Amino acid sequence: MTSFIQTLILGLLVGALYALMASGLTLIFGVMRVINLAHGAFAVLAAFLTYTLWQHLGLDPILSIPIVMAVMFAIGWLVYVTVIRHVRGSHVSMTVLATFGIALMLEGIMGFIWGNTSTSVRVSYTDASIALGPLYIPQVMLIAAGIAVLILGGLYMLLNHTWAGRAIRAASANEGGALLVGVSVATIAALTFAIGVSTLGAGGAMLSTIYPFLPGSHYQWIARLLAIVVLGGLGSLPGAILGALVIGVGEIAATSYLGAAWPVAVPFLVIIVVLIARPQGILGTRLREDAVA
Repeated sequence: MTSFIQTLILGLLVGALYALMASGLTLIFGVMRVINLAHGAFAVLAAFLTYTLWQHLGLDPILSIPIVMAVMFAIGWLVYVTVIRHVRGSHVSMTVLATFGIALMLEGIMGFIWGNTSTSVRVSYTDASIALGPLYIPQVMLIAAGIAVLILGGLYMLLNHTWAGRAIRAASANEGGALLVGVSVATIAALTFAIGVSTLGAGGAMLSTIYPFLPGSHYQWIARLLAIVVLGGLGSLPGAILGALVIGVGEIAATSYLGAAWPVAVPFLVIIVVLIARPQGILGTRLREDAVA
């Protein structure tokens, strides 16, 4: 029983971080219907930025989060203006190819700047744990989960209690209707993409303290994040959170009961099962073309 509770706690803590990282991916799809295959590469880039601030300035990853988020917001806006806006509205294959191209470009840039060796950020709380009777909770995972909850709460407030948030939700629900009431959909799309990449930046900053990373590890992360949004329902933020918790628990359980090699397979197994059993995901809805078919 103790082993099960330990696994559940660790899975939920990891899932909270995954939820933060996946929130931007599902938000971008919800507004622009763009599947951003560069999302994993942006996460690794945020981890490398955090590593640089820690290595050269001695800045704690937690304190670096506002800086990393601001830099990632600017990068997200720049990428949207230079690439995404030109393919937005095109066939889905064009957006997939464009974002995959961005991912490959970022991988090359990161390899040139930081090299292709495995990297991680080691701070005082990296290996520390809190004992609760027979249970042990890693401090770094607890901190990452707390930051994820705070930023997701801030994202919820932004989407539901600000004009920009209402405009984002309007563009997501009905782009034509949003245009009719005076919403600049082009500006909102750029803002949404930048926000999605910015929130991912916070997740990437904490990722650097938990997992080793290198430029090519973005393939692993995009597979995991896609599994989360497919499970929860593309475009559904609550679905992404629920999917992230399920994936987090599933990965920790696979590690504990099956072996260290199995967690890599969990995202792919989830995608296969969901596409067969419920293609729209747990909280997603069928698209109009699905209903007609």
